Amino acid sequence: MAFVWTLYEEDVMEQHKKTVRLVFLAVLAAIVLLLQFFAGSVKIGPTSFSVVLIPITLGAMLLGPWAGAVLGLLFGVAVTVNGLTGADPFTFALIQYTPFLTIFLCLFKGTCAGFAAGWAYRWVKRINPMAAAVTAAATAPLVNTGIFALGAIFGFRQAFAELFGVDQFWIFLFVTIIGINFLVEMAVNLVFSPALAQVVKAVDKMEKKK
Repeated sequence: MAFVWTLYEEDVMEQHKKTVRLVFLAVLAAIVLLLQFFAGSVKIGPTSFSVVLIPITLGAMLLGPWAGAVLGLLFGVAVTVNGLTGADPFTFALIQYTPFLTIFLCLFKGTCAGFAAGWAYRWVKRINPMAAAVTAAATAPLVNTGIFALGAIFGFRQAFAELFGVDQFWIFLFVTIIGINFLVEMAVNLVFSPALAQVVKAVDKMEKKK
């Protein structure tokens, strides 16, 4: 009887943990959408950098790579919606030029950024939790911008030139997209990485006490 009761308690605790994780994922998803729709980006010329990668990175660290991928996908959906509605003029212009590639790239780069951040954190955490947080915080913007840069090179080069009058495509790509946007997003994520590590540490302690 004691053995059965122990199994029951373990099952209840496991269900509780799953519920808590789902609730936390839902909260982070709401934050991602709210930030992206209302306060998540700052314009730099025709493009913008976003702070949405912070909750995506936190979710990837706390809940794993697939949760990071889900949050990143929601980020991509929000970017796509802003582009389709014209709230984001840059994405709107690209959608008018090549809709399928633009939408695919928005969804794909966000999903990969979240997944990669979670995987990087899980791998480096074996060595050092703080180093893992910094690695995850750096991975998200690196993957997000890297995939966009590849898309720009292979799919949007002519679009940039025609839509925005960019005569020197490579200067625009490396100075504006990578040189400014990426570095700002990377810096913001890295600044918050110690706080993210502390949140993960606190949550881990709470789970161990239970």
